[in-house]
Amino acid sequence: MKYIMSILMMVLFAVVLAIIFLYAQIRFDAHKIIEYNPKLTTQIYDRNGELIANLFEEEHRLYVPYEEIPARVIEALVATEDTSFFEHGGINIEAIFRALIKDIKAMKLVEGASTITQQLVKNTVLTRQKTLTRKINEAVLAYTIEAELSKEEILERYFNHVYFGHGYYGIKTAALGYFNKSLDRLSLKEIAMLVGLPKAPSSYDPTRHMDLSLSRANQVVNRMYTIGWISESEYTKATLEHPVVYDETLTRNKAPYVVDEVIKSLLPEYEDIKRGGYQIYTSIDLKLQHLAHESLNVGYQGMVSRAGKNANLSELNGAMVVVENTTGNVLALVGGIDYAKSSFNRATQSKRQPGSSFKPFLYQKALDWGYSPLSEIPDISRTYVNSETDETWTPKNYENNFEGLITLKEAIVHSRNLATINLLSLLGMDSVHKELKKDGFKNIAMDLTLALGSFGISPLEYSGFYSMFPNYGVKVEPILVKSVITRTGEEKVYLPKTQTITSAKQSFLMIDMLKEVVKRGTGRNAQVSGIEIAGKTGTTNSNVDVWFCGFSPDIEVLTWYGNDNNTPMHKGETGGRAAAPAFKHFMGKYLELHPETTRTFKIPEGVNARKVDGTTEYFTDVSPLPKSSVRELKEEGGLIF
Repeated sequence: MKYIMSILMMVLFAVVLAIIFLYAQIRFDAHKIIEYNPKLTTQIYDRNGELIANLFEEEHRLYVPYEEIPARVIEALVATEDTSFFEHGGINIEAIFRALIKDIKAMKLVEGASTITQQLVKNTVLTRQKTLTRKINEAVLAYTIEAELSKEEILERYFNHVYFGHGYYGIKTAALGYFNKSLDRLSLKEIAMLVGLPKAPSSYDPTRHMDLSLSRANQVVNRMYTIGWISESEYTKATLEHPVVYDETLTRNKAPYVVDEVIKSLLPEYEDIKRGGYQIYTSIDLKLQHLAHESLNVGYQGMVSRAGKNANLSELNGAMVVVENTTGNVLALVGGIDYAKSSFNRATQSKRQPGSSFKPFLYQKALDWGYSPLSEIPDISRTYVNSETDETWTPKNYENNFEGLITLKEAIVHSRNLATINLLSLLGMDSVHKELKKDGFKNIAMDLTLALGSFGISPLEYSGFYSMFPNYGVKVEPILVKSVITRTGEEKVYLPKTQTITSAKQSFLMIDMLKEVVKRGTGRNAQVSGIEIAGKTGTTNSNVDVWFCGFSPDIEVLTWYGNDNNTPMHKGETGGRAAAPAFKHFMGKYLELHPETTRTFKIPEGVNARKVDGTTEYFTDVSPLPKSSVRELKEEGGLIF
């Protein structure tokens, strides 16, 4: 007797342990459903609300709350999968008995009797394997879930969790993916196609098996008609309908260089960026993004044509950045000719020498320190000796000549290297270097090569510095991400940083000089009819880097080309020859898209104008006309504006 009691106690103990284990497992699995927190897709939008890309890990899922699910969608699911859903407590006993009879006849599990709640459990925490143990767990979990959640909450979890084929998780994702429609715009047939998918997502995927998908949808429609939930006319119309189905990539990435930069910039703050279900709104305009890519290719193809068929151009690439002047909004960012061949983002990751495009920053210092556009500086050759290494440096002009004395305006219009180096020497290296560092420039040389832009900077960062010219002395840091909205609806707004570098009146003097660069100087190929353009070309030694940094009253466009391995490009390639045409193409098309854009630069208060040798020259109290020019005006009679 004692032996039998021991065995019974052991059996009882085992049963208790099994119950405890089952309860613990059920409690854990139930919690996953009750406290539902799935991985959600993050979506990136352009400034007009157009989708740029979907970001996700493993499962592409867009969440939809129950209140936003149309009643017709719910009716279609309930009619097809679980007509008594709103009456039972998680298990449909009558359906179980029907299925059991069929299973006994077949001597195996051939038919289930799963309610929607059971299907949710099966899809969320259990396997699809047809075993008795799994069915018991499923039933217990279904009762547990029904005790904790309302019917509406169960439906919300079902519609957001189940797989609809083609990589789409959740019905909102499937509706947008297959039909490019929101749920409230779906037809009855489209709803039926979606509701029929979870039973066999691969078999009923309309992008692969349209015939099977339509057949399954007609079964759903027929069921709704049979139980009287739709009219005969609705039934007939839905049965005959053949919806248009789209077969698109899950990411829908329309601007990969932009997307990469968005992720890179936000990742430190949002570690779950690919699963957190964020809505990211950028400053990008997709139309301008595509135009920038097209324009970059215009300049690229020009270089390819000039290089000839036998040239090795495997390293040749480029970048373009378009920024709205006053806001710093990055309207377009293209980091290369072909993302499929190279995902390296040259607009943000490459540090290239700006060459002569850097000269305006030195000339602006000269203007701010009392020089005038008509002040003369020496355009003569000199040899410089490094006191530490005894190495010599004899810089040259691109044309291999020199002009003697030349005005600041003529020096920058024709990009005279010698005049710029001499100007830097006159201004004082220490003073200029200190001021440029204060303005935000980093890693700039502490020698006269600074005059020729002998440091590295990315096009996007460079655009921020260039913004000081069209913004009348105010540097605006470029901004790509405008706001981020979390899954709970909280919004964080990002604003650009600004820094005043000089006054509006002094900045206008540089604008006028840079207008002349485009009108009759090295930037002539950037001219666009019907609008004032200002800008500066840049070409480094041996044609390693070529730039055109141009702007209109409203936008700024920076274009760069070079070889990725920093070797010289084809002989003769310059900023004016290679980069300026890309700018011209972009700006010409931009005017067609935005005819309302501002066409002329405004003249700020404090700027005066006079005719000198028949040409309008501008000056301020800080940068007065040189005495020689004033003397000529008195002799000839100057016209004051």
